[in-house]
Amino acid sequence: MKTKSLFLLAAAILCLTLASCFKSSTSANAVGGELTGVRGSSYSEPTPFGMVPVHKGSLKVGLEQNDTLWGAEFPAMDISVDGFWMDEHEVSNAKYRQFVYWVRDSIIRERLADPAYGGDETYKIEEDKEGNPITPHLNWSKPIPWRKANEDELRAIESVYVTHPIDGTRMLDASQMNYKYEIYDYAAAALRKYRMNPEERDLNTDHAVSNEQVIISKDTAWIDDDGRIVRQTITRPLSGPWDFLNTYIVNIYPDTTCWVNDFQNADNERYMKLYFSNPSYDDYPVVGVSWEQANAFCAWRTDFLIKGMGGYAKQIQRYRLPSEIEWEFAARGKEGNPFPWQTNEVKSDKGCFYANFKPDRGNYTKDGSLITSKCGIFSANSNGLYDMAGNVAEWTNTVYTEAGVESMADMNPELKYNAAKEDPYRLKKKSVRGGSWKDPESMIRSAWRSYEYQNQPRCYIGFRCVRTMVSDKGGASSKNIVRKSGGKAKTKSSSSSGRPVSARKTRR
Repeated sequence: MKTKSLFLLAAAILCLTLASCFKSSTSANAVGGELTGVRGSSYSEPTPFGMVPVHKGSLKVGLEQNDTLWGAEFPAMDISVDGFWMDEHEVSNAKYRQFVYWVRDSIIRERLADPAYGGDETYKIEEDKEGNPITPHLNWSKPIPWRKANEDELRAIESVYVTHPIDGTRMLDASQMNYKYEIYDYAAAALRKYRMNPEERDLNTDHAVSNEQVIISKDTAWIDDDGRIVRQTITRPLSGPWDFLNTYIVNIYPDTTCWVNDFQNADNERYMKLYFSNPSYDDYPVVGVSWEQANAFCAWRTDFLIKGMGGYAKQIQRYRLPSEIEWEFAARGKEGNPFPWQTNEVKSDKGCFYANFKPDRGNYTKDGSLITSKCGIFSANSNGLYDMAGNVAEWTNTVYTEAGVESMADMNPELKYNAAKEDPYRLKKKSVRGGSWKDPESMIRSAWRSYEYQNQPRCYIGFRCVRTMVSDKGGASSKNIVRKSGGKAKTKSSSSSGRPVSARKTRR
């Protein structure tokens, strides 16, 4: 009898255990067998430093009337875009100099770990804490001995500098400032035509499965024995996911000579010597940066953020240049104005200009500046963005075509073409927006389209970065969404969650 009682007790415990196991494995997904879905943990994206949100919305891109001054046509089209973060002003000399110095310090650390310069292994990490081999990477926690370097360390440090043969000035060797980065093309890899399984490339069951060889193109780059950057676009049969990993090596030092090359009959030598390197211009927009260099900066900024944030950065989208439409959408502000401000005039009733441009023929200083001005000294638009008109024109990620918006989709449009080195030069045009300090009033309107070649630096072109929002819950259009509450439909009005417009006054 006692044995039977023990058996019944054990059976009851077993049943309870099974029931408990069954409940724990399904309670998160179902109640009484009902489908409830699997939910992830909540995620709140932090506001990126120095950026403001531009919430999703739509606008009529372009002008519905022809330009009476130039006779140019601007096709108009209704387009919608998703939310993104955008730098509140152009990338400054100080911020771009941080990129240059990071590349410089990387080269120095590599050489400090090189046996040819003393071989200090502590500058490179090749094992984890347990002594297991890992992918070698630089040890950024170990400082460079700038002031108390021994003979070998001094040679490594001095190797990235050169001395001007005429005036003896010690300066950074710009030719060594090369940055290598890799970009995986997720969009291309997702195309059905590139599936490894031939049966997945065409879903039409009336077609026979084709085993025809699939050809892909990818960009690659390396440094040759003479220290020169070699770029190549290779074409080869599809072999796997590595076919969509593109490698780039870019010399990232700004072309400071653009000040004399763009204005050959002007005395701009002072800007060539001082504009990028002198602290007086720290907060001025960086110029002399090509489209290729701007993309390299975006890649570095992304990797810099990921390494700084660790695992939390997995949800973060990459920094990139804005598309042409994103730029115009952001520039027009919440009201969709022709200019970043709320009037069609370029100055207030008191005579204060709203932007740094060329107000009159030959009179650059009428707005208070001769060349560029400090970032953000004019009032922001309703999105909280500064200098979206004038100061410097800005690179976008969009390839320039005469058709403009007519060749774009009406949702998150983008026209991309990564021109190969061998491509005709005309295929290397990139859209430039916003106008600059040297441009007249008509060219600083938000709809004005211009272009420059992707490898051409100018003293009047800069850039700013954007980052796609993980989840955009803002936007003025949300007030029109009908939401259900307690079984009854309600129209929910939402207030703007964007950053308030700056209270800075227009420059006099």
